[in-house]
Amino acid sequence: MVLKLFRASEKAVNIPIAAQRECEEMVIAEPDPPIRVLPPDKPHEDLPE
Repeated sequence: MVLKLFRASEKAVNIPIAAQRECEEMVIAEPDPPIRVLPPDKPHEDLPE
């Protein structure tokens, strides 16, 4: 009985771990999005121009 409960608990933990791995692989396989540098709304006082 305890072994059956342990195996069920382990399976329940492994389901979201497997889903997370699958999602991470999907993100890694996607091409990088283009990066755009936007100008600041106003100049910062502490940065040299």
